[in-house]
Amino acid sequence: MKPAAFDYKRPDSLKDAIAMLSDAGPAGRVIAGGQSLGPMLNLRLARPEILVDITAIAELRDVADGDGDGVMLGACVTHGAIEDGLHRDPTHGVLVRVAGGIAYRAVRNRGTIGGSLAHGDPAADWVSVLAALGAQAVIAGPSGERRIPAAAFVTGAFETVLESGEILCAIHVPALSTAARWGYYKFCRKAGDFADAMAAVLFDPQTGVARTVIGATHAQPVVIDGEFDAKRVIAAIDALGFDAHDRQTHLVAAKRAAMIAGLA
Repeated sequence: MKPAAFDYKRPDSLKDAIAMLSDAGPAGRVIAGGQSLGPMLNLRLARPEILVDITAIAELRDVADGDGDGVMLGACVTHGAIEDGLHRDPTHGVLVRVAGGIAYRAVRNRGTIGGSLAHGDPAADWVSVLAALGAQAVIAGPSGERRIPAAAFVTGAFETVLESGEILCAIHVPALSTAARWGYYKFCRKAGDFADAMAAVLFDPQTGVARTVIGATHAQPVVIDGEFDAKRVIAAIDALGFDAHDRQTHLVAAKRAAMIAGLA
């Protein structure tokens, strides 16, 4: 199938992109790598009247030093660029490893970290990983710029906090210490597929940061602050109301992530 007809715009400034989206209202959509939205357009699951391509906006491809020793990744930085280590990784390899496990190389060459988060798919890798890392989403819109925790960015299946005219323009990833322990595990039907269940576990004794994130929940990722505790994880998963199969896969994903981190 082919997409329904739409007007295509490719601004070269963030200001112009915001203005275009504001004028379009609900009829406008942003596209970057197109690895998620493209298939939805072809299947006519998404029918925007105006498509705003943000890949010509140079500042959205920038990578800069963030707060502390963290890094600010422009929303249009690709998974492939992160996987290849083209940018500084303040997490000592977490970003590189996760990026390399996303879909297939052809997808990673085009898909962007911002697009993955803004698409709002609960089964996307970055949704859970960025929540576990304590990353922040930087949003620009008609009223200016705002930051929110990445853990709160996705509000449901394909739903986010983005309001009319707003664009996810960057993601701030805080630094981990060299003593940090990290584990990430996901269940997929085959390599490259979206996950049926996933979990990320972080413990950084030097910064005092510890959290477990349960992803692919069909809604917002579940964040459990504090050191990994199997009883708390079980309680959080049970509260999601999964059937027996989904409960087991999410529980096993969490335990395997903790084992990878050396915490179980």
